[in-house]
Amino acid sequence: MTTTLARTAAANATTGTATVLDVVVPVYNEERDLGPCVRRLHAHLTATFPYPFRITVADNASTDGTLAVAAGLAGELPGVEVLHLTAKGRGRALRAAWDASDAPVLAYMDVDLSTDLNALLPLVAPLLSGHSDVSIGTRLARSSRVVRGAKRQFISRSYNLLLRGTLQAGFSDAQCGFKAIRKDVAARLLPLVEDTGWFFDTELLVLAQRAGLRIHEVPVDWIDDPDSRVDIVSTAVADLRGIARLARGLLNGSLPVQSLRREFGREPLVAAGVPAAMPSQLLRFAAVGVLSTVAYLLLFALLRPAAGAQAANFTALLVTAVGNTALNRRLTFAVRGAARAGRHQAQGLLLFALGLALTSGSLALLGAVAYPLEVAVLVAANLTATVLRFLLMRAWVFRAP
Repeated sequence: MTTTLARTAAANATTGTATVLDVVVPVYNEERDLGPCVRRLHAHLTATFPYPFRITVADNASTDGTLAVAAGLAGELPGVEVLHLTAKGRGRALRAAWDASDAPVLAYMDVDLSTDLNALLPLVAPLLSGHSDVSIGTRLARSSRVVRGAKRQFISRSYNLLLRGTLQAGFSDAQCGFKAIRKDVAARLLPLVEDTGWFFDTELLVLAQRAGLRIHEVPVDWIDDPDSRVDIVSTAVADLRGIARLARGLLNGSLPVQSLRREFGREPLVAAGVPAAMPSQLLRFAAVGVLSTVAYLLLFALLRPAAGAQAANFTALLVTAVGNTALNRRLTFAVRGAARAGRHQAQGLLLFALGLALTSGSLALLGAVAYPLEVAVLVAANLTATVLRFLLMRAWVFRAP
């Protein structure tokens, strides 16, 4: 369904100069707060922002008098425009407004103006200079000053902690309604963002981070709006679904983050004497190795009484080797898709043979020695095989072209 109906320009243009900053205010049934918000924002930008600006009111299917108020503001204030959509969704409104804008820097803020407007210039300055690609306000920095209820504070911190644990988010505050992005970056990322609601921000930030883009954070002063009409339960459920969908896309390779890195020129830096990406690869390889070792020991302990030490070792090592190769392929070395998957597994089985030789040889030397010592020697042999496995995977199996 086409969401954009019309974009109504202000009756009085600020100047003939090209707009540098477009601040979008997404609204739904905000006829009471919209006028004071836009007037205050317009006065602040007029007094403090040194470049031509535009304020775009993105009305997403309001059923009250919001659209009429917005049209009145466009006729009253130079540089104010209205974008009307036929369907709800904050993400949908931002996408439509940013797609239609010709400004090199795009921003948005919530209509309640919970954020102190003095943070607006620090928010967009790194984008204007070209230093950063995306800029966000954060309520969770040490220097931020925030007035909000304990429940909302707990929910916000829990959500951002969840993002760190599931999507490895490196930014501190995903849902602060105060963000900016360069137009060229938005043009590349927006087609990949699926959400049209509140998860839009998180999805955009995760994609930006995975593409290697620089995300600038600005500590803000924030006073929570007590009249907020966000449905916390439905929003939380939608966010959890969004996290699962985004994680699935990152794992199966359907999101082209590696090509975005190359396109933006954000491949990992190479330091003298340190192979590219090796430190992070080692961490991920170690995590996969710990998981594989635990699975191996459980299988070995389960199978040994019935099958004997050698057969149990062979079976447990074979099963965990296949899983280890698959996990390292996706997580450690970021290889996506089905191409060469069979070859990688075949090469992984050769590494399995190396591990089998080490562990079986250790068992043969032990003979009838006590079981605890047997397990300890197996762990040591597996550690040796793991080091060799990482070096061979990096230099042979998953070697970059």
